Order: sequence, then structure tokens, then C-alpha cells
Amino acid sequence: MSKTQADVRSVQDELQQSKPFASKSQEAYLALLRTADAAKRVATRTLESSGITLQQYNVLRILRGAGEEGLPTLSVADRMIERTPGVTRLIDRMVERGWVERVRCTEDRRRVWCRITEGGLDLLEALDPSIDIVDGLLGDALSEAELSGLIDVLDRARAHIRDRESAGGDCPPGV
Repeated sequence: MSKTQADVRSVQDELQQSKPFASKSQEAYLALLRTADAAKRVATRTLESSGITLQQYNVLRILRGAGEEGLPTLSVADRMIERTPGVTRLIDRMVERGWVERVRCTEDRRRVWCRITEGGLDLLEALDPSIDIVDGLLGDALSEAELSGLIDVLDRARAHIRDRESAGGDCPPGV
């Protein structure tokens, strides 16, 4: 169901901010965060009834995509949508639930590979139809051309932020 222009609220209205934003960049940044938060809440609610967190779901999708061989723990961490410093503990909980298994590398015992189990595959298969609906939410609101444009804009924004981050340029301390 597509929203009419009258149904759309600006981020300024949603945040009930009476003063204008300091810049268009600030407004865009807050709109991005607000939108990401709304999408995350929908996905979290969808997963809650199955007793799985969004981060655990992300790990399972990564491992399903990796196939039977699996991936080293650090590779899983690098591929996550939201980076987490506690990926080892996250995977520990998933091993306890029977969704993931760990296998030591025979050539280098320091390396540990993670693989999705049958239980993890079964859980994802049960969740796929609901998550497909969540994944389609943007497609319900935007045209294919708008989606392509949005993807391009977000890719460029991430690249710029990544470049600044790696160069140590105008980011506040700790960023």
C-alpha cells in the first residue's frame, strides 16, 4: 500500500523539532537513522516469536550463504550488517541453541570455522516467508527506479564515510 504525500511526515515533524536543522546533511543523517530504526523494529518484531535476535538471524543468513564449508569467525564478523565486537559470544549462544557448529581448521588449529547446522537451516526456512515480507517493505513504498537511486546514494555515502574513517579525516575523536 503506497502512502500518499499527505500521509508522509518529515523527520522534523516526527522528531517534533520546532527549529530548522543546522543543514540538509544533518536532516538527511537523522532521516537515515530514523528510517533504519523503523525498519529494524519491524524485523526485530518479526523474529521475536522465533526466539532469535536480528544479529543471530544475520549470522545464520551469512553462514547459509557460505555453504557447507562455512566461514572463519572473523569473516562472519566482517560480513555482518551491524558490526559487533562480541561476535564470538554471539556465536557461542548460537552453538548452544544448535543453530551453528564450530570446526577447528586442520592446517591451523588457531582458526575456527563456523557452519550452519540443519537446525539453523530449518529455522531460516521457517522464517524466510515472513522476512521476505519485511524485505519487500521498501518496494511497497518506492518504485524500482527510486530503489536503484536510493541504493546508489547509500553506497556512495558509505564509501565516503569509510574513506574518512580510514584516513582519520574530520571525524570526531573515537569515530
